[in-house]
Amino acid sequence: MGAGAVFSRADFLDLGTTDNVGMILGRMQNAGKIRRIGRGLYELPRTHPVLGTLSPRPEAIVEAASRRFGSRYQPSGAQAANLLQLTEQVPARMVYQTDGASRTIKEGQRTIELQHRSPRGMAAAGRMSGLVFAALREIGQRNVTPERVSGLQKLLSRSDGRRLIKDLRLAPAWMHPHLRRIASGKEEEDR
Repeated sequence: MGAGAVFSRADFLDLGTTDNVGMILGRMQNAGKIRRIGRGLYELPRTHPVLGTLSPRPEAIVEAASRRFGSRYQPSGAQAANLLQLTEQVPARMVYQTDGASRTIKEGQRTIELQHRSPRGMAAAGRMSGLVFAALREIGQRNVTPERVSGLQKLLSRSDGRRLIKDLRLAPAWMHPHLRRIASGKEEEDR
């Protein structure tokens, strides 16, 4: 897995029973080889020569929690808008949407929120389409400008554009013209 990897007992159930895996993880934690970062979540710590032990990436924590609980996740609308460069505002809170139960994960001073979203809202989770849908939902219909559409056209790959058209049925109707324009920019590149 490597330094910085985040995992839970569920990731090792192919090697033994839940109790056995838990016992071994507990021993490794006591020996200082791994670090418990939250309930049922562990990390193989990364260290920096000057900064010391580094915190794990929030995405790694959410991925491990998703594997543990058998759910999917995607960044919240504010994070998606920032990741896709539709806004320069960096969200103050780390919020992810999930099709599982809402929960809070505390890691040191950080708090990561997993907020339940309907199955329809999570239908495109894990794909660029889901990220685009969340970002557009966050900025709102009135704020989808030609500049933002052009920015998305440049940011997305050709395969992302094709996937956007395939996932069109999963998006709200008001997004359809914007999504078509974003995807058509990819088709124009092919010509």
